[in-house]
Amino acid sequence: MTVLNVVVGITGGIAAYKAVSVVRALVLAGHDVHVVATDAALKFVGKPTLEAISRNTVHTDLYEGVAEVRHVAIGQAADLIVIAPATANSIAKLAAGIADDLLGNTVLASTAPVVIAPAMHTEMWQNPATVANVALLRSRGVHVVGPAVGQLTGKDSGPGRLSEPDDIVAAALAVVAVKNLAGKRILVTAGGTREALDPVRYIGNRSSGKQGLAIARAAAARGASVTLIGANLEVHAAATESLSVVHVGSTLELEAAVTTAAPDADVVIMAAAVADYRPDSVAQSKIKKETQGDTLQLTLVKNPDILVGLAATRAPGQLIIGFAAETEQQRDALVELGRAKIARKGADYLVLNRVGWTEGFATDGNAVIVLDRAGDIVSEASGSKASVAERILDLLL
Repeated sequence: MTVLNVVVGITGGIAAYKAVSVVRALVLAGHDVHVVATDAALKFVGKPTLEAISRNTVHTDLYEGVAEVRHVAIGQAADLIVIAPATANSIAKLAAGIADDLLGNTVLASTAPVVIAPAMHTEMWQNPATVANVALLRSRGVHVVGPAVGQLTGKDSGPGRLSEPDDIVAAALAVVAVKNLAGKRILVTAGGTREALDPVRYIGNRSSGKQGLAIARAAAARGASVTLIGANLEVHAAATESLSVVHVGSTLELEAAVTTAAPDADVVIMAAAVADYRPDSVAQSKIKKETQGDTLQLTLVKNPDILVGLAATRAPGQLIIGFAAETEQQRDALVELGRAKIARKGADYLVLNRVGWTEGFATDGNAVIVLDRAGDIVSEASGSKASVAERILDLLL
């Protein structure tokens, strides 16, 4: 993975607090992040917070670091500039080329791609001046993410809400990503299936879908056309031009969606945590403890093995990657479990990851071992789920 020097510009809007998550996601993805905040931005989020999250000094003053020509050096060193939030005022200044603060100078002194994520009230976003300024910036090659439609400050709602941090980061990294999967059609599953007991309760697992979503976003950034089938995703998964999202709940729903989408895919990556069993019947009203007594007995039936079915009916030349979440703590024993599983499943690769009470599921990091059909270890990766996703996708090259 290429480590990027990313400048995150933060301007003075209430959405500045979300910039902390943007910075954090970029750092977790393995990049060197430098925050340039305006004075107004620091009225909404503190410098110590931004320095702790970015792991670098936060720069704000145009007249600091004169000896190193910092007002130019930061922009010259940047591989990517992300401004989130970008207020109406900051957008106007960027369009006019005004450099009366460190952020303005940084942008003017840089040849790196610039990505802005606008955030403001609807009236300000729709004002003819802002519309013209955004159009001018687009014509100059500036990439614009959002804004989204939703709750704004106070009681207002409408277009102008800052896009979700993960969407901003995904869009920004896509701008500089090497398009080495262009033309490929990739199907990714993510999340955890849930098997209903009644209209209120279900049997499920703790998968958040973060790893599968990271794979889908990374594949789209590399130029692939991606279909993401999400089972009860607990993280935001916005559809884009290159990423379509299908939502499912149960294992049977996941199987139906995968069966429909798989024939057109060059690669299938089954990252979802799939329930092995489901109740043999589902109560149509809430199961009441008053009528059940001190114990509740359930009869479970086996769910179909979706990965086995995919491998058996694969299209010619199709590559299939499975996932196996195991609680085994010993490395050698974990690998042996993986070898037995890939032999049964018929996948081309199997991504092994250890899970437990505090690792694997619903965390920001992951550690995986990848086996091929012969049971040989072909890759290992650890770190953020975004960086692990990149290593998994490298197998496709």
